[in-house]
Amino acid sequence: MGVEIRADVREALAGGAPVVALESTLISHGLPHPQNLEVAREGERAVRAEGAVPATVGVIGGVAKVGLNEAELELMATAGSIPKLSTRDLPVAAAKGSHGATTVAATAHLAALAGIRLFATGGLGGVHREARESWDVSADLAALARTPVAVVCSGVKSILDVPATLEYLESLGVPVVGYRTRHFPGFYLTESGSPLDWSVQSEGEAARVIQAMPPLSLESLGLVIANPLPKDEQLDRELHNRALRAGLEALKRCGVRGKDVTPFLLDRFATETKGESLRVNRLIILNNARVAARIAGAHTALAAERS
Repeated sequence: MGVEIRADVREALAGGAPVVALESTLISHGLPHPQNLEVAREGERAVRAEGAVPATVGVIGGVAKVGLNEAELELMATAGSIPKLSTRDLPVAAAKGSHGATTVAATAHLAALAGIRLFATGGLGGVHREARESWDVSADLAALARTPVAVVCSGVKSILDVPATLEYLESLGVPVVGYRTRHFPGFYLTESGSPLDWSVQSEGEAARVIQAMPPLSLESLGLVIANPLPKDEQLDRELHNRALRAGLEALKRCGVRGKDVTPFLLDRFATETKGESLRVNRLIILNNARVAARIAGAHTALAAERS
């Protein structure tokens, strides 16, 4: 599969300007239309407003694109049955000439191939509840271990097993730092209840962590920067817990398994919260895009100083 880099992204990378990768799965699978297209455009505008170049990643006609154009964003948002592509799916999509929305794992991989170090998303995939029986662990986690990209996210979705996900990241050697927090975010909630060992207090400090990693030749290459929503923007905790219980009960009742679990539960969240979870999801994406862009700017400034 060839990787096609949009002209302004390629120029920014060549000139040492900050670039932030954005995923396309949230467009095709994470939000309903027309909110998905609106958020995709708003996310790119948020990155530009902070002085960086956005590069939404996806696969169009079997070609991996780092930096989708407006028509391609619309395609991702409106075409039905666009498959979700993890890294394992990329060669098959290439051979078949298929479109595809890239997950965190595939987006990170393609962004790294292009030379992009910062990636903003909503939440990582993680270890599913009852994974001891199902072995359902997102490929996002292993991909982070082997991909030199820093991912700004709001933790993992609360439908997952948060402590088990953090344990899994620790076993893989992936550093996790909180952005101005010592508590791992709970996606819709500011805090998940799981503490973190490390935090950074500024984009400059986050950039220095990124810059410190390559000289150490660590076995793990990726970094998670966990950025929580402000408390006044989070989903009401009681509403969240009620929606989570209802979703998990419906999951067992309907016998949903595998890759269908996450979209099923997110849809249940939207229903149970009467759309409030979609509002919060939008805030998460835009907040992370802004923070990633500021960190990207600080990182390129550090690189310029060293050179």
